[in-house]
Amino acid sequence: MLADDLNITERGLRTETDLLRKQGLIISSKSGMSLTKTGSDVVIRLTDVLADYQGTALLEKQLSSKLGISRCIVLPGNADKQHRVVDSFGRRLNQLLGTLLPTGQSMISVTGGSTLAQVARNLSSDLSKNRQLVFLPARGGVGESVAIQANSVCAEMASRTQGQYRALYLPEDISEKSFESLQKETSIKSVLDLIYRSNVVIHSIGTASVMAERRNLSSKEQNVVDSGRAVAEAFGDFFDQSGKLVYKVPRIGLHVRDLDRIEYVIAIAGGESKANAIQSYMKNAPHHTILITDEGASKLILRDNPLK
Repeated sequence: MLADDLNITERGLRTETDLLRKQGLIISSKSGMSLTKTGSDVVIRLTDVLADYQGTALLEKQLSSKLGISRCIVLPGNADKQHRVVDSFGRRLNQLLGTLLPTGQSMISVTGGSTLAQVARNLSSDLSKNRQLVFLPARGGVGESVAIQANSVCAEMASRTQGQYRALYLPEDISEKSFESLQKETSIKSVLDLIYRSNVVIHSIGTASVMAERRNLSSKEQNVVDSGRAVAEAFGDFFDQSGKLVYKVPRIGLHVRDLDRIEYVIAIAGGESKANAIQSYMKNAPHHTILITDEGASKLILRDNPLK
């Protein structure tokens, strides 16, 4: 499978992997191959070198200019076709956090979703060196699979980094009247207070059709989303292609508008299918947003909307 993915012969692949193994960069077993600690360090150090060599640095600059945000990180591949690309998002996020986070305590709010659930599995304990990391759910539950809810993603990130996490056992679409009552509960209020004090937010960007289904919208709500021609969703907000808000899910947790006051905002989304959603949402994102994406999404964005 790996030989096919790289478009080389199996013999050629064995020659390369034998060399990497002798250099102590990978280990192999019946379950497959994985990077050693030294191998991971080499990959991180080579990232910028390869970006310049492959022309990725220019692509990132063009994309950030097009989207109007401070920085884009573009990784090889297309997440729609290559499952491993999302793993590379996680490893790159791990590296990014390692350079951004100060020593001491950091409050990191995280949304849910299948992308971030996979990303979480690629963080490492290195992040907790000289740091106290606390992972928090950016929003309440969505009624989706427990494995991809924000609470679960936080728990996984905390486990991988040897950090801590706090759960928010509260649906995000609870009525305003019920929320007014529940937010006075000590266990809920304490978590919400921490969420609003976050210095880092990590979130995904969803396509409107998929997120409308995941959020179990009523037929009336679905009609609003459809008639408004929404293409993107983030933090319960549905946006059309121009970035106009067409529907807001009543929510508990962070709003898009809350992101302006948060020091580090990291959005993660990739694949050609997310190109429209990324463009739409970024019209509302704070300028200091950092986007981690792939070539599949970025090249489509720049092809359909080239820089003038």
